[in-house]
Amino acid sequence: MKLEDALPQLGQENLLSIQSYLLAEEDKHPHATGRFTWILSAISLATKYIAARCRRARIEDVLGAMGSENVQGEEQQKLDVIANETLLACLGKRAGLAIVASEENEEPLILSCDGQERPYIALFDPLDGSSNLDTCGGVGTIFSILHHDRRADPIENAVRQKGVNQIAAGYVLYGPSTVLVLTTGRGVQMFVLDPSIGSFLLVDADVRIPQANKSYSINEAYTNSFPEGYRKYLSWAHDNGYSSRYAGAMVADVHRILMKGGVFLYPPTEKAPNGKLRLMYEANPMAMIIEQAGGKAYSGTMRTMEVEPEALHQRTSVVLGSSDEVDIVLSNLA
Repeated sequence: MKLEDALPQLGQENLLSIQSYLLAEEDKHPHATGRFTWILSAISLATKYIAARCRRARIEDVLGAMGSENVQGEEQQKLDVIANETLLACLGKRAGLAIVASEENEEPLILSCDGQERPYIALFDPLDGSSNLDTCGGVGTIFSILHHDRRADPIENAVRQKGVNQIAAGYVLYGPSTVLVLTTGRGVQMFVLDPSIGSFLLVDADVRIPQANKSYSINEAYTNSFPEGYRKYLSWAHDNGYSSRYAGAMVADVHRILMKGGVFLYPPTEKAPNGKLRLMYEANPMAMIIEQAGGKAYSGTMRTMEVEPEALHQRTSVVLGSSDEVDIVLSNLA
């Protein structure tokens, strides 16, 4: 009997862990040092720990606010701090990383100035949608990997790169199951954590977003504050039988759209004329994932990953999702 014939009978056809997947990808590159694989492995380890803390949040009394604000001026949740410290601890000790930057910290953490021994930069939003935890809603972690440019002066400027320079991006959704979605520029792979063996297992080797679906995700409470083009689109969507789905966490909303199709919108408002999402920590990594899955991502009428970052915590608006649905939104913004 051939191996491929035996596996379905054993019920083990998808026992490919994320570590095995990364090592197999690394093997395709004869000059690989293993540092890149080691960094992504650290992210998977950190997010498994965060998933466990989220599941026990009520039991361990780590729900609610810390009574402090982050660099964004937002009230920090207890699990924001736990997730941030977990990722910093795991990534800060990984060979290959020169800089680690978190949405929760004002300045990036400089680990080394040596771009040869440490050629990578990691950025992350440790716990997107953390206020949802109080009501048992979906939350997530978003991350991005860049090459370290040793010519940057000061070294902090090495972080401020366009999204097109990303070499990997992903997110982890902590919900009924813990899902890790990853791209290294060769399509989008989806893994699900099997808590019984403590490993992320590959469940979809080439995720493709549907090209269209009559569904949109937006916080319509701010409609009166949106620019005219977005209000025009919403009026059109209402007239054409579109349904609205909004979870209040970017990871949860984008994951649904990646699976089902549709469009996610986070427009500018009168209070946030440049938009509210973080370009480096949220918009760029999500844009890379959506584009690698066959969709589109724009900030205003400009491709999100082409936006030149002027500040580490720069804000932006976002329209991303199925190609056909994004095109409809853009036609109303023109």
